[in-house]
Amino acid sequence: MNPVTYSPGLHKLVTLEVKKLDTLINSQKFIAFSEDLLLKYTLEKVGISIHDFENGSFTIAICLKESHICIHTWPEFKQLTLDVYLCNYLQDNTLKVKEITADYISYFEAKILKDFEINR
Repeated sequence: MNPVTYSPGLHKLVTLEVKKLDTLINSQKFIAFSEDLLLKYTLEKVGISIHDFENGSFTIAICLKESHICIHTWPEFKQLTLDVYLCNYLQDNTLKVKEITADYISYFEAKILKDFEINR
């Protein structure tokens, strides 16, 4: 008898270098892009927390039924950190996590400085 194994999902963490500084200080544009991604990948948002800092940087946590997407921007360093995690006991979302992360990298026209994948 083969026991059924369960892996909650892929957790992807990246640090990106961004040359277009306007994307690091425009939280509303990031939110609009993220809303489009949620539709594209059929993800269900259950909440969002947004904080804009005095220097224009922002921190956003999008809580999903499937888990979360979080970002922290540092325009003074031309960097951001992005955290994408999708879990689901009914399907494997590994490819979806990688595609969402790639879409964000394209949105920011970014260079990857650090790239971590954690299979949870």
